[in-house]
Amino acid sequence: MSWMKWLPWRYVVKRMAQRHGFLDPIALLARLHSFAQPSEVGEPIELLRAGVVFHARGLINSRVIQHNLDWVWPYWVERQFDPEDPAFIPRAFSITHINLSNRNWTAIGQPDVDELPVVDPRGLLTPFYDGWSLDAWIVGDDGRCLLPSRCKSTRQRQEFEDGPCVVTESKQEGLSLTSRARVVVGGGRPVCELTLKAVSDISGSLVLSLRPSNPEGISFINRVRLSEQRDAWEVDGKQSVFFSRAAQRHHVSDYNQGDVRIHLFDKEDQSEGRCDVGMVTAAALFPLEAGEMSELTVRVPLAEAPAPAIPGDGWVRALKGHARLECPDDTWRFLYEAAIHSLVLHSPEDVYPGPYTYKRFWFRDAAFIIHALLCTGLTDRAERALYQFPDRQLKSGYFRSQEGEWDANGEVLWILRRFHELTGRPLHREWQEPVRQGARWIQKKRVSDTLNKPHAGLLPAGFSAEHLGPNDYYYWDDFWGVAGLEAAEALFRPLDKETSERFGAGAREFSQTIDRSLATCAERLKRPGMPASPYRRLDAGAIGSLAMGYPTQLCEPDDPRLLDCVEFLLDKCFVKGAFYQDMIHSGLNAYLTLHVAQVLLRAGDPRFLDLVDAVAGLASPTGQWPEAIHPSTGGGCMGDGHHVWASAEWVLMVRNCFVREEGERLILCAGIPPRWLQQEQPIRFGPAPTRFGTLDITVQPNPGGTPEVTWDGRWHNGEPEIEVRLPESPG
Repeated sequence: MSWMKWLPWRYVVKRMAQRHGFLDPIALLARLHSFAQPSEVGEPIELLRAGVVFHARGLINSRVIQHNLDWVWPYWVERQFDPEDPAFIPRAFSITHINLSNRNWTAIGQPDVDELPVVDPRGLLTPFYDGWSLDAWIVGDDGRCLLPSRCKSTRQRQEFEDGPCVVTESKQEGLSLTSRARVVVGGGRPVCELTLKAVSDISGSLVLSLRPSNPEGISFINRVRLSEQRDAWEVDGKQSVFFSRAAQRHHVSDYNQGDVRIHLFDKEDQSEGRCDVGMVTAAALFPLEAGEMSELTVRVPLAEAPAPAIPGDGWVRALKGHARLECPDDTWRFLYEAAIHSLVLHSPEDVYPGPYTYKRFWFRDAAFIIHALLCTGLTDRAERALYQFPDRQLKSGYFRSQEGEWDANGEVLWILRRFHELTGRPLHREWQEPVRQGARWIQKKRVSDTLNKPHAGLLPAGFSAEHLGPNDYYYWDDFWGVAGLEAAEALFRPLDKETSERFGAGAREFSQTIDRSLATCAERLKRPGMPASPYRRLDAGAIGSLAMGYPTQLCEPDDPRLLDCVEFLLDKCFVKGAFYQDMIHSGLNAYLTLHVAQVLLRAGDPRFLDLVDAVAGLASPTGQWPEAIHPSTGGGCMGDGHHVWASAEWVLMVRNCFVREEGERLILCAGIPPRWLQQEQPIRFGPAPTRFGTLDITVQPNPGGTPEVTWDGRWHNGEPEIEVRLPESPG
C-alpha cells in the first residue's frame, strides 16, 4: 500500500488527538522507542497481534466477570477476584482483566494429533483450542454444593499408563468428586474423554455443566441444544458432547438470567438455549443416591477421522526406544516422564512451546525442544520437525519465525549440527543450501566493524528473546551467531573444505569481535561478568549471556566472564532458590534457573543441585511448569500454563547429570545427586545419544563403599575418552 506514505496520516492523527483532548500518540510512541536502541524492527508484528487478542479477551473479562461474581468461574477467577486470597489483584485501573496469578493447566492428547485439550488445576476441561469448557459439580438435595473451582480440598495428579490422564479429586462436607480427563482414539479419530465419579452422603445430582469460559477468561457460546435422547449436546451447531446415559434433568440459562447454577432446582426443564451476547450456560443433571457411586463418561470428538486413521497404540510407538530414567527419587522420575510426554504431545509435526498461549512456532523454543527430543532418542520425531524449517527460510537466508529476532539462524544451524552429530549421519543433501544461505545471512547481518562503538561488528539491535528487555545489541544473539557459523563449518567439513574454512574463519573473527566488546563492558563495570548488551548494566537480562556456556559451549567451563555472570545472578536475581526474571516475566522461571544450573554443573560446582531441586519443587502436581511462576502463590503469572521449553530443559538437565560431551570427552554421572547413592537399588539412564554414539549407563550404589559405574556403548567411530565424575557421598 505505497499510497499510504503520501497521506499526511501523522498530522491527521495528531490533530484528531488534540481535538479530543488526548495525548499525541505519535509523540508518545516516539518517546517509547527512545528507551530502546534504534532497530529495523520495533516489536515483532506476530507478538503485537497476539497481545491485541490477549487483551481484547481481557477487556471482555473486565465487562463480564466482576459484575457477575455469583457465577461459577474458573479457578483462577475464583482466586484472583477474592479479596481474602493471596492471589487477589486489585482491578481499579486495570483496563483488562487477565489471568496473572494461576496460569496453570495441563495438556492431554495423542501423539501426532494437533488437538490439545487442557485441564486446569480444578479439573475444568477445555476440549478445543481457546474454546468453551466442561465443569462437573455435585448438588445435594439439602442444598449443599461441591464446586471444584471453589473447593479448598482438591488433589490433582497425572497418570501415564495409557497416555496422559489428569485426575482431579475434590471433597467437601460429605461430597466427593473424581474426574479423569484424557484423549483416546475412537473410530480412528481423537476423542476427549472425561470420566466422572461422584459420591454423596445424601441423595442429589451429579451435574455436568457447559461453561462459556476457560483458563484465559470468557469464550462465547451462543446456542446449545440437548438431543432428543437427552444424551448429547450440540454446541453452536458445530461441536458435540456425548453423555454415557440420558440426563434426568436439564437446564439452560443466558446472560440476563444469570448462571445456570442458579436454576438447578427449577421445576421447568429446558432442552435448548440461546444467548445473543454469547453467555449460554447449560447443566445436565444425573441422579445420585446416598452412599452410592454415580459414574458418567463424557466424550467430545476432536476432529473428523483423518486418512489414514490414528493408530490405537500411538503412545507405544511414539515412546519406543526413548531414554528411560530409573532412580530412587520419585519426584525426578515423575517429572522426567511427564516432560517426555509433553515433548511428544507438542511435536505433531512442528513443535510448539505450549498447548494454548504458545501454540505457535518459534525457532528459539524449537531448538531447545528438538535438542531434548534428540538427546532422549526420539530421533525420528526430531528429524520430522527439522524438515519443517526450510519453508520458513527467506530468500535472504533468514530463518524467520518472528521478525527482528536475530538469534534464529544460529539456533537453526546449531540444532542441525547436533542432529547430525547425535545420529552420526552426514549433512542431508537437501539441507546443504539452506545451511550455506543461513550462515551467509549471519555474516552479512552483522553491523560494520569499523564503527567506534561497543557494538561494532555485532548483530543489529533487535527484540531477541522478549525476557531480555527492549531492543538492544544482545550478546545472546551474537553467541548464537558464532555457534551457527561453527555449526556450518562442522557440517561442511566433510563436503566442501573451502566453504567450511570460510565459515570457520568467520566464526573466529566474530568471536574475537564479541571478546573486544565484552572487554569494554568489563572496563565499564569493573568486573568480568557479561551484561545483556554492551550498553546495559548487569541486571536480570544477563541471563541471556549464559548462552556462551550453555548450551553452545563456546567457552571453557571455568571462563571468568561466565562464572562471574552466574555469581551476579545468584546474588541479585534469585528468589526462593530460583531465578526471578523481573523484566517482562516478573516471576520465577524454571527453564532459566536450569540454564544457571547447567553452567554450574559444567563448572563442577555442587550448587547446581540446589537449583535443580528448587525447580522440581516449583512443578505443578501434574508435573508441568508455567513459563513464569508467582513468587507468593506458586501459580503461573506469565506465558503458557504448560510450558514445553521448561519440560525440555528438565529432560536436558537429567540427561547431562548422567552424560554430557565436553570437547572430545564424555563426562559421566557428574550430576548424580549424592543422596541417591545412599541406597542399594541400581540407577540407570539410557539409551542416551551423544555425538560419539549411544550408551546405557548404570550406577550401582554401595552405601559405605565406592559405587560402580558401568556403560554399554554403540559408538559411531570407536569409544571416546570417558571420564567418570561421581560426586562425593555426603558425610
